[in-house]
Amino acid sequence: MFLIVAKYLIPKGYRGMAVFPFVIVKYGFDKANAIFVNHEKIHLRQQLELLVIPFFVWYFLEYLIRLLQYKNAELAYRNISFEREAYAKEADFTYLKNRSFFQFLHYIKLK
Repeated sequence: MFLIVAKYLIPKGYRGMAVFPFVIVKYGFDKANAIFVNHEKIHLRQQLELLVIPFFVWYFLEYLIRLLQYKNAELAYRNISFEREAYAKEADFTYLKNRSFFQFLHYIKLK
């Protein structure tokens, strides 16, 4: 994992993003935020499982489905299965050591 500070690569309203093998953060102080970095590490693991490109295709399609479902961009983002897993486990620093493959599937919300 490579941590990079790049203010202008991060979309407005977000603080960072993971694009394997990089974690790109908007602000330098987030490099020291263990919970934030762990959240992004979970995304890196998800990307590896789906061989990176399919992860982004799935992420985008699920976001569109959630946007139609909730008619609210923030709610759509928060309910993407990848984000639900990352937010649920971001404070668990042992999670990635014990995480089994494709755990994000447990976070798919059908309603």
